[in-house]
Amino acid sequence: MIDNVELPVGFAFELARHSEIMTQFARLPEEKRVSIVEGARHITSKNEMRQYVENMFEGSAQ
Repeated sequence: MIDNVELPVGFAFELARHSEIMTQFARLPEEKRVSIVEGARHITSKNEMRQYVENMFEGSAQ
């Protein structure tokens, strides 16, 4: 949870599968984490969720 905002199950599952991405996600400011979670809420397939999580930090300085 992020300040009483529940994570989508598929998103939480994919984060758990990618510990380095989970660590980067946890270090983000709350506003950015909430934005990423809101984006995850619109994803409807496992494959798309996996790609979303795997590409969250692609091209960033994180």
